[in-house]
Amino acid sequence: MKKTLFGSMAVLSLFIFLASCNKNDDMPPEQNGTITIENVLDSKPLVESGTFKGNGTPPVILPGQSVSFSFYAAKNQRLTFATMYGWSNDLFFAPINPGITLYNSDGSPVTGDVSDQIRLWDNGTRVNQAPGGAVMHPGTAEAGTKNIKEVNGMDDYGHSYLPASRLMQASLQYDGNSKFTFTISNKSGGTANETPFSPGVWTISYVAGGNQLLPEPIYSSGKPTANGLTDIAEMGNITAMNSYLTQQTGIFTPLSPVLVVIYQGAANPFYKTGENDRGEGLKDLAQKGNADILAGFLKTKPGVRNVYVLKEAANTVLLPRVGGAAGGKVSQQLSLQPGDRIAVATMYGFSNDWFFATTGNDIDGSQKGDFSSLVGLFDNGTAVNQYPGAGVTQANLAGTPLQESKTIQPVPNPNQYNTLPAITNIIKVTLQ
Repeated sequence: MKKTLFGSMAVLSLFIFLASCNKNDDMPPEQNGTITIENVLDSKPLVESGTFKGNGTPPVILPGQSVSFSFYAAKNQRLTFATMYGWSNDLFFAPINPGITLYNSDGSPVTGDVSDQIRLWDNGTRVNQAPGGAVMHPGTAEAGTKNIKEVNGMDDYGHSYLPASRLMQASLQYDGNSKFTFTISNKSGGTANETPFSPGVWTISYVAGGNQLLPEPIYSSGKPTANGLTDIAEMGNITAMNSYLTQQTGIFTPLSPVLVVIYQGAANPFYKTGENDRGEGLKDLAQKGNADILAGFLKTKPGVRNVYVLKEAANTVLLPRVGGAAGGKVSQQLSLQPGDRIAVATMYGFSNDWFFATTGNDIDGSQKGDFSSLVGLFDNGTAVNQYPGAGVTQANLAGTPLQESKTIQPVPNPNQYNTLPAITNIIKVTLQ
């Protein structure tokens, strides 16, 4: 009996051991991987720029004539421009830096006459003759380097000038949805300072953290002229300055904290094009860059194994490349099983409700490499679109989104406002 008991125990132990081995064999092996998301956008500081000119030949703006142009702007953004005082050696009109105020303190748009923000400036490159039609161009060069200086009633050579607001009328019209129309009227006719205005340039700077990225894009008072402004001030030629401003104009956007989802299944667990937002938190990511609500919801979904919200250590958001410096980057080590797929999403920060997300079947967790080509840019359909980076209702520009209800769709490129770089030149996603 004793031998039989011990024998039975031995058999039972062997059975438990074998069962344990079979259970472990059934568990899929895990492998480690590291996912990295980077903002690789080579950003520009100006969101918009352009030119204006008269309708005649040459295309100057004569006394009694007007010229208009339109642009988009958000709170804290300013409009600046420059045009030559035509019957001078090197004088130009421009607003006081950083430019014309476009919104009141209560957030309402500024409309009507804004002429009091315009000044007359001396470029400092030519000796001033008495202003008028007899001025010889280009005239005598200044001895040595002089800085740009406001002409406040009288220049350095004793010539008198009326205030700029007596010669130029500047007015703003608000067209809705962050769009303004700006009109310059030449009212110098019959004054002691009658003059044509030359063709001109204008621009709007991006704002980040409440600050202009390029607050003095055309001139700096008390500093030497630069970037082609001399050609405007002396000859009314906008070619060089327009080229410079065009090079500084383009795309700037941060990427919000990044949502990373590991799941098993045939479909992305939080969005599908052609469907409306599901009310699970994607709206908060797309409009405000807040991925936490969607992350919390996804943790309760069947098939979702892990959810991460990756925040850049220094700034929380992933800033683009600025002045050659690298953009923001986040990484996360992952434990992956066979069949795992990885979905990624982040907000196009300077939009109303655009978001980047992996497409198709998302990222195969068993593969390694650069998966940036799988990323698409989508309109969440929950907020009215405005000019990216110049929309008064964009949450990241101190606005409140205007709600709408449309299906999620890819953002066309070019879109109705601008042309974006290739997505792979904005966001990079790698799995190693």
